[in-house]
Amino acid sequence: MKIVIIDYGAGNIKSIQFAFDRLGIATTLSSNIDTILAADKIIFPGVGEASSAMNMLVNHKLDRVIPKLQQPVLGICLGMQLLCTHTEEGHTNGLGIFQTKVKRFSTQGHIKVPQIGWNTIENLRSPLFKGISEQSFMYLVHSYYAETCMESIATTTYGLTYASALQHKNFYGVQFHPEKSGEIGSKLLSNFLEL
Repeated sequence: MKIVIIDYGAGNIKSIQFAFDRLGIATTLSSNIDTILAADKIIFPGVGEASSAMNMLVNHKLDRVIPKLQQPVLGICLGMQLLCTHTEEGHTNGLGIFQTKVKRFSTQGHIKVPQIGWNTIENLRSPLFKGISEQSFMYLVHSYYAETCMESIATTTYGLTYASALQHKNFYGVQFHPEKSGEIGSKLLSNFLEL
């Protein structure tokens, strides 16, 4: 099985590679369009600022390639947010896979922004969560969240309830970091490999 991690300059690449190494799975880092198209499964990571990351996708011509992918794709953190229609971060249009918007947590309440640390996932409804229990803890670091929508396959509550995972056809996205979420995160990556 050929697993490609999209390397476009905005990714938490090494920790994701190590997570797959622990599963005994080799991965390829690439921004090469032919390499990405030939993959069996694709990881679309992302850390940093949304408009800068989108510019890097455009520079690599990946903004046109990613929406046309037919194989399973897993967006992680900013990668998931860039698969949405729009994000308030940098007032950036996304790739439009998930029909929801990304908004900034309000600092008016009693929550700290960004959310950093462990939180639970609920309302799990996807093969991605096979063998993972409701209220399982995942590790998150983010100031922006995807609004819940018809494509939500998991939710998390932090001041409000948001979509912590999304799915549309062969595209999956998770706001949390499975590569930093211990055994439960490893189980989710294994489930993705089995899709």
